[in-house]
Amino acid sequence: MSNMQLDTLRRIVQEINASTSMHESLDIMVNQVAEAMHVDVCSIYLLDERNQRYLLMASKGLNPESVGHVSLHTGEGLVGLVGQREEIVNLDDAPKHERFMYLPETGEEIYNSFLGVPVMYRRKVMGVLVVQNKDKQDFSEAAESFLVTLCAQLSGVIAHAHAVGNIDVFRKPSNLPAYKTFQGVSGSGGIALGRAVILYPPADLSAVPDREADDISEELALLDRALNAVREEIQSLDDKMQDALMAEERALFSVFLRMLDENALPAEIKSEIRDGNWAQGAVRIVIENHIALFAQMEDDYLRERVADLKDLGRRILAFLQEADSSHRELTDESILIGEEISTAALVELPVDKIAAIVTTEGAMNSHMVIVARALGIPTVVGVTELPINTLDDVEMIVDAHQGRIFINPPRRMRTRYKEIQKEEEQIAKDLKQYETKDSITPDGVAVHLYVNTGLMIDVVRGVQRGAKGVGLYRSEIPFMLRDRFPGEEEQRAIYRQQLSHFANKPVVMRTLDIGADKDLPYFSIEEENSALGWRGIRFTLDHPEIFSSQIRAMLKASIGLNNLHILLPMVTSVSEVEEALYLLDRDWHAVQEEEQVKINKPKIGIMVEVPSVLLQIEEFAELVDFFSVGSNDLTQYLLAVDRNNPRVANVYSHYHPSILRALTRLVQECHKFNKPISICGEMAGDPLSAILLMAMGFNTLSMSSSNILRVRKAICHVPMSDAQEQLDRVLKMSNPLMIKSWMEYYFKTHGLADMVKSSTRIVGA
Repeated sequence: MSNMQLDTLRRIVQEINASTSMHESLDIMVNQVAEAMHVDVCSIYLLDERNQRYLLMASKGLNPESVGHVSLHTGEGLVGLVGQREEIVNLDDAPKHERFMYLPETGEEIYNSFLGVPVMYRRKVMGVLVVQNKDKQDFSEAAESFLVTLCAQLSGVIAHAHAVGNIDVFRKPSNLPAYKTFQGVSGSGGIALGRAVILYPPADLSAVPDREADDISEELALLDRALNAVREEIQSLDDKMQDALMAEERALFSVFLRMLDENALPAEIKSEIRDGNWAQGAVRIVIENHIALFAQMEDDYLRERVADLKDLGRRILAFLQEADSSHRELTDESILIGEEISTAALVELPVDKIAAIVTTEGAMNSHMVIVARALGIPTVVGVTELPINTLDDVEMIVDAHQGRIFINPPRRMRTRYKEIQKEEEQIAKDLKQYETKDSITPDGVAVHLYVNTGLMIDVVRGVQRGAKGVGLYRSEIPFMLRDRFPGEEEQRAIYRQQLSHFANKPVVMRTLDIGADKDLPYFSIEEENSALGWRGIRFTLDHPEIFSSQIRAMLKASIGLNNLHILLPMVTSVSEVEEALYLLDRDWHAVQEEEQVKINKPKIGIMVEVPSVLLQIEEFAELVDFFSVGSNDLTQYLLAVDRNNPRVANVYSHYHPSILRALTRLVQECHKFNKPISICGEMAGDPLSAILLMAMGFNTLSMSSSNILRVRKAICHVPMSDAQEQLDRVLKMSNPLMIKSWMEYYFKTHGLADMVKSSTRIVGA
């Protein structure tokens, strides 16, 4: 495909994505394709599955009155042939083909050549794209390639319309099917049953028209009153969350207030008003201009900031319209549903009445998800096909353990999930006895359970549940919750809180690990493959000023406590560690001289998450004091699978034999060189896999505070000899499902059935 064709394709796709409705998207497409390919006709037929017919949805060249009315059965005509074969049909004289079906209302009898391409989504035909010409001549391979590529782009848009009911051919009856399942990505685990509450914006920016101001002074006064009201509202939200979140965790509200500073957004809005636009139109123009700038950057965290901008604009507009921006009263079983839910929108609601959160957009490390996780709210994001417009007050089950949403679940499933909720509540009560117990196997082997932290609430819960230290402090979270890089003294105060809460216990602080799905709102990293790009230590070594500022803050925070350990993320090569150690040593000497105090040199470790490290343990062991496995990234890199992608979620499994065998060899290597090794990530917090890790020789496991008591109970009930026997058995297995099933069977037959994730025990769930 030529560069010109690629540019044309990009332009068409961009215009489709920018359109406001599916019908508009289809009209844009047929007109643009007809113009780009210089063809007489371009038409799109979409499949109505209920009636098994292809409906003409848009056309350039055919009789306009036939659009939306003409249809063919899936076994009729050339369109039906394309759908049946699921392949291209290219004819120079279509009327002579045995499957040609004459439709007089379309006026297509004058067209001879025909090229039909199926629109496929996940191996399923969604429709057929057709181009036609009067001339009797086959279409070229370049034309075929162009349409195939376009259809691949179009399929996702149509599938989304299919799911959310935004196009007539897919309009569903008012009552949804009795039972339907949707898959997303788990942001915060848990189970919830309840009814959907759709979070619609309090005011619709896109619906505001441009209008000449009758009185510019009056419009400016209206704006000032609205801005003051929004400032008061945001300050009230900030005050409301002071007990639940730390200052840095409420930083978004400060960002909002700075955006409302007279020299920021208000100045631009007032400029628009002085140019003659009314206040509401001026707000829309300024907010949309800023949104357009961020949206062009194709960055996960910046897209989240787009949501925040929209939220702020809607708040201003709501006061201008004197609209009631309050949401309907929530019940105790309210499941919040939205395309995107901002942190501000979340915390202004009664948190104790939110059973779960589900969004069609978002990432598992977004600001909203981090807060939801800290508040213990089950959350599923990225449910792209969820039909939001049809779900208000619909009964739902959210299984956030597995990222699944059940719409109008059958009675048997509701009953079973209610039983599971009661079981989990009872399990939580029973587990409280393990808060004060040590993690020691029946045959006397001690395993240290540490907590992963990032927010202050993680620390509080970790201490409460008897964590013996912090195995992973995610230092990037305070960076993510600000609109700028925090200064050295700011960092020092944050790190001191973490270290002092675990005085006399080790605290492993990972240096800044941004990139992939953990971008900073003020430092965009745009890459085609961010998971393998400029992240972790690669970023910080390229910015030694940021690295040194963080190291200095950590060292100063550790004065008098001496429990600091420093962990380097995303290490690939020995040279990276050597360079980092040089900077660490330099900063250690400098801080001691500045502070005039002796500081014990912290132990330095590296994360084992890049597979190359597995083959260089001996070289790394000469440089570092300890190793820590990042099981989430190591698993996705070894299996070449994105754990945030619902399409390949079934491939991602820490029970994969390659993962278990690699970790077994890794522990043996570390022990050979007398280096401590720990593990953090989902694998450590899963009681089933934790027993296997214990058997391998990991004597330190670090996990979310919510998993500590479950894992401790499992350790207290499984002798090391039994664990090693199970490890030997599963290492001979070749299927991850078989391995997991075997461990579930072992737990159920040894008095630990309650430690098996409840939702996995539902057939068909």
